[in-house]
Amino acid sequence: QVSLVESGGGLVQAGGSLRLSCAASGRVGIMDWFRQAPGNQREFVARIRPDGNSDYANFVVGRFVISRDSAKNTMYLQMNRLQPEDTAVYYCSVLAGNPTNRYWGQGTKVTVSS
Repeated sequence: QVSLVESGGGLVQAGGSLRLSCAASGRVGIMDWFRQAPGNQREFVARIRPDGNSDYANFVVGRFVISRDSAKNTMYLQMNRLQPEDTAVYYCSVLAGNPTNRYWGQGTKVTVSS
């Protein structure tokens, strides 16, 4: 069982930046960020693998940067040039264990004002 704790959400003006963190209680593999805006389905934002390779959804390319500190079992999402459409609850999700399971954090709310 892995627990995840996100932090770093808040209210920011359009064009601003926020840095989200996700701390896992143990060793994990692939780490993902998802988000869910009101009335919308949860959507993939970014992924980082244990080797550091990463993938991004098209709508965040060039604005968001995912990173991880494997020694601390922690992942980060640096969000720059935020726009109102980035307003959502951001969720950390990881793959861990044997057999592999997916775990979810409780979410952290990001609100971008215009």
